[in-house]
Amino acid sequence: MAIRLPGIPHIKRSLRRSPSNKEETSIVPRGHIAVYVGESQKKRFVVPLSYLNHPSFQDLLQQAEEEFGFSHPMGGLTIPCDEDTFINLTTRVITL
Repeated sequence: MAIRLPGIPHIKRSLRRSPSNKEETSIVPRGHIAVYVGESQKKRFVVPLSYLNHPSFQDLLQQAEEEFGFSHPMGGLTIPCDEDTFINLTTRVITL
């Protein structure tokens, strides 16, 4: 029985950092959601909606609810964790 790991190009396609161009930041592809991640400087990522069903991602969503309620200061979903933690979590979600 072989274990198949996705290649780096697959990971890069699944997790996208939004462009800094103000016009393009409002564009989110169908089936994806924009999230803001970071401690002091928030960075915007676009992730597939399927990630929302993953237990680890659900933990982050619960933390976001506890910290921000339903009022997110960035105008989108804000995740209360640092960027490296978020990238590590999404990498694990991709490999499952």
